[in-house]
Amino acid sequence: MLRIMIAVDGSPLALDAVAHALDLVRRGGLQATLVLGHVQEEATLLELATQGADAVARASVEAAEHLMASAQALVQAAGVPHETEVGLGPVAATLVDMAERCGCDALIIGARGLGGLRGALLGSVSQQLVHLSTVPVTVVKHGEAVHDEAEDSDMA
Repeated sequence: MLRIMIAVDGSPLALDAVAHALDLVRRGGLQATLVLGHVQEEATLLELATQGADAVARASVEAAEHLMASAQALVQAAGVPHETEVGLGPVAATLVDMAERCGCDALIIGARGLGGLRGALLGSVSQQLVHLSTVPVTVVKHGEAVHDEAEDSDMA
């Protein structure tokens, strides 16, 4: 059975990626376990010094659970087998490490779809993920971004 990691951060973009994966499973007949992967940034020395390592760790776990809740609810409602993974560090590199550690065959991530110069200047986790990953990466554009681009081209 395939294992597919989906980058989840609580955003509508991440829910687009989850919806895409669920669509592959339902309509495509794909047999897969979805791994909802979330990455937390590492605490700063100031946070560790003022709040303590245990408090920071608890807050990090609570934040991850909160940010993954809507994605997890979608997957549970669809009845698709899934797991959750939480990592700590730079987002793209940590997702790649998590996918390798979990034996995932593919990664799915949502994106704003900026593309071109704006995407290059702002940087992009999805672009970094495509560059770093050893497994195929599917980048799912946000529905509104695709819609907006279609409207812009209609006006031209």
